[in-house]
Amino acid sequence: MITSTCVRKAALIAALMTVPGLHAAEVAGVKVEDRLKVGSSELVLNGAGLRSKMFIKVYVGALYVGQKATTPAAIYDSTGPRRMVLRLLRDLDADSLHSALDEGLKNNHSPAEMADMKGQAEQLAGIMKSIGKVREGDTIAIDFTADGVAVSQNGEQRGKVPGAGFARALLKVWLGDKPADASLKKSLLGS
Repeated sequence: MITSTCVRKAALIAALMTVPGLHAAEVAGVKVEDRLKVGSSELVLNGAGLRSKMFIKVYVGALYVGQKATTPAAIYDSTGPRRMVLRLLRDLDADSLHSALDEGLKNNHSPAEMADMKGQAEQLAGIMKSIGKVREGDTIAIDFTADGVAVSQNGEQRGKVPGAGFARALLKVWLGDKPADASLKKSLLGS
């Protein structure tokens, strides 16, 4: 027997399922979680999108923050943890992965700024090269904190680079004036 209580519960469930942000997003067939935990902090999905190059799907990128923001400056200036998750849609070798990050740094920083962070950029290069080849379906997570940057692959810590300034600089690869992919930048900012 269907009671008014059952009808109300069904209506409530249907309404909640239609509210944006209450279930995982999907980008290019990849489910993207709305929330995740980094250390003791719970982060929310700021935005997610597809990184493609020359019509080739490379990865789905998802940016997690403590509090949603629509401007790069709000994300750079946050003192809380942030995480960029890259879910690979194709195999990549270590040099390609490193080269893309290095190019993004160079595109968004002056030669003087690059010289100031040369040691940190080399540390990041070492971490990325130590990962070796990444396969379709692998996940690279980059955590940005007040202490610097930490990189993991499929949940396994791969290395850290100290410096809050470097964390801010690396975020510009995706959110800077010359991002790796302009449409991905818009998606990461929730547009």
